[in-house]
Order: sequence, then structure tokens, then C-alpha cells
Amino acid sequence: MRWVLTVLRQRIFTAVMLLLGLVVITTLLPSFIFALVISVVVLLAAWEWCGLTGLTNNRSRFFYLMTIGVMLAALLLVLDIRPTTLALDQLRVSVILGLGVLFWVLSSTLLWSYPDNKSQWNEKSKIAIMGLFALIPVWLAIVQLKYLIPSGFLVISLVLLVAAADVGAYFAGTKFGRTKLAPALSPSKSWEGVWGGLALCLLVGIIMSWASNRYIEDLDAWQFAALIALALLTTYFSVVGDLLESMLKRNQELKDSGRILPGHGGLLDRVDGLIAAAPGFTLVVMFVYKGAS
Repeated sequence: MRWVLTVLRQRIFTAVMLLLGLVVITTLLPSFIFALVISVVVLLAAWEWCGLTGLTNNRSRFFYLMTIGVMLAALLLVLDIRPTTLALDQLRVSVILGLGVLFWVLSSTLLWSYPDNKSQWNEKSKIAIMGLFALIPVWLAIVQLKYLIPSGFLVISLVLLVAAADVGAYFAGTKFGRTKLAPALSPSKSWEGVWGGLALCLLVGIIMSWASNRYIEDLDAWQFAALIALALLTTYFSVVGDLLESMLKRNQELKDSGRILPGHGGLLDRVDGLIAAAPGFTLVVMFVYKGAS
């Protein structure tokens, strides 16, 4: 019992620190510095992805990190992200985010036929490429949200929606969970948990849409509805992201993606849903706020 309470305190303390850190860097930092900070976070996630890939030696891991780092640096140049930049090229951003959404849609097809399809993807090179399609788009998605509204409102909205889907799923699944969602991947997850996550995510979506309409800019009815509908998209992709990480961890016989967060495991264990949800969320938000301008 004492051990359980200790772990619980660790989890709560870590969660509070992460939330405070997120609020500080999102609301106080200029967009360019924010982009650099998110780059560091993505590189930390890339280090953990090496474990999911099966890269065990440091040389291979550093090479993979260098690959991710070079791609991020290239995006900074291609999108002209510098201290004086006020907005990003919408077409280029949309193409990259679109590739990210396509990756997660295709990934969902892998989940439903697991483990029969392991031979199709279970190679280090293929899982490493998965990491590129997962991590590069989420970096751009979060950076774009910051540039769209520098106050950080959209970044925090995305995080809250994903957290709502996760928390709602946990409590609904614990209380009402009967029908297994993907027993071969994550035996504890249930369809009841998915619906509970969707319900709470929808509630948060309504609140955030109201706040956006009141404090950011006036929105038409269809724009308001589109923002609320993001709850559906966010819930779906957050589940896909969670299950994909579970699949890759199970493939490498890992309990956690890492040990960077006390009481929570690895960074990827906390942001797997966010990584999958961010590209689609940002694409919809770009469309909504373009229409509102």
C-alpha cells in the first residue's frame, strides 16, 4: 500500500510539473524560441523511439537522432522559421501535416490485424521510418499552432483535448469497461473507455470553442461546429497513437518507452496520443481560422 501511494504521489507531482512547464513555455516564450524548445522535446522522443525500433547501441541511436535533427533544421530553413517570422507558409505546412494524417490513418489499419501482420512491418528500418512520419509532423503541428495564435491558446487546447480523451477513457473504462477494444495490444482498454473519453473530450471541446469564440475572434456557426467536431478526430487519433505505441512496445517486450518521467515511464508513454492527434487537429484549426479571418 505504501508503495502504491509513493508511485501515485510521483505521478501526480510529475503531471503537475509537466503541466506547469507546458503553460510557461507555451504562453511566455516567443514563437521562434518555442519552436527550438519543441525541437529538443522531439529529439528526446526520438531517443525513446530508438528503443521501439530495436536500436540498442548508442552509435545507431545518435545517428537516428542526427537524422531527425537534420530534418528539423531543414524545416526551419524551408519554412523560414526565424526570430522575425510572423506566420508560416500554409501550403507547405498543410502538405507535411497531410502526410502525417495519412500515416496515422494507415497505421490504424495495422492495429486491427495485429499480430497476423507482424511480418509486414517488423523490421528496424520500417519502424525507424514510422518514427520520422510520427515525430516530424507533430513538431510542425505544434509549432504551427503557436504561430497561428502566439498566446498559446491552441497548443493548450490540443493538450487539454488529448488529456480529456485519456482521462475520460481511464475512468469510464475502469468503471464500465466490458468490451475489449484491442485485447492483443492492450488488454485493459475497452470500447466503453473510448466512449467515455469521447464524451469528456467533447465537453472540453465545447468549452474551448466557446472560449475561442469569446476571447480570440468571432466564429460563424460552421466554424464553431468544426471546432467541436475536433473532439471526434482527437479521440480517434489519440486512441490510434496509444495503440500503435503499445504495439511497438509489445514487439520489443518493453513495459515503458523510457524512464525519463518518474511514475509515468517514458516521454512517449505520455504523449503518444498527442503525437497522433496533432497533425489532424492543426489542419482543421488552420482551415477554421483562415475562414474566420
